[in-house]
Amino acid sequence: MTTWRRSSSLSEQEDLAANYQRAFGKRIGYGERPALILIDFVQAYFDPDCALYAGVDSALASALRLQKAARAAGVPVIYTNVVYTPGGADGGRFWQKSMTLQNFEAGSPMGRWPDGLTVDQGELVITKQYPSAFFGTSLASTLASMGVDTLIHTGLSTSGCVRATCVDCCSHGFIPIIAREAVGDRHPGPHEANLFDMDAKYGDVESEADVLRYLETRKQQA
Repeated sequence: MTTWRRSSSLSEQEDLAANYQRAFGKRIGYGERPALILIDFVQAYFDPDCALYAGVDSALASALRLQKAARAAGVPVIYTNVVYTPGGADGGRFWQKSMTLQNFEAGSPMGRWPDGLTVDQGELVITKQYPSAFFGTSLASTLASMGVDTLIHTGLSTSGCVRATCVDCCSHGFIPIIAREAVGDRHPGPHEANLFDMDAKYGDVESEADVLRYLETRKQQA
């Protein structure tokens, strides 16, 4: 494992928030045509016997509340999962780097939806092989064809596929909204650090309650 030498920097010499406020943190705000995405809520993160277990039941519960509100408002709901051919030939360097992606080989029970999560008929499932829901998939063109301008992010994990999707969402010209309680990670350190960074540089991190209020306005305008 690489050992990084800790150096003194401006960000270590002053309050973190004050440092970032000089350059980051502007709010984008919600757009007019949202979609909700549930990123990689699959059994691997909920099975204590799996190396990917992350104890993220509260994130799923929050995402399901948002799913219910989005459906009631007529807002598109999109899901992602990860599936590889046996042996991971389509996993490239991501497969080579990870010690756990064999859990997502086609047919593995670790790739199924966890208890409580259902996909309604007509709702889109994006199957991916890399962290971002946009990379190598039809997501961007699908959102554009729907007229969507805002993508509400929920899912797993905050420091991995949620962050990668957020950055690509911004890069493709959509507004990334990250629902704080509806994303999760295996450790609070990476979770909080990546929420902080996404909120500072790429999108807006908002509370579940705030996102629910926004979805209610979409229902009223439907």
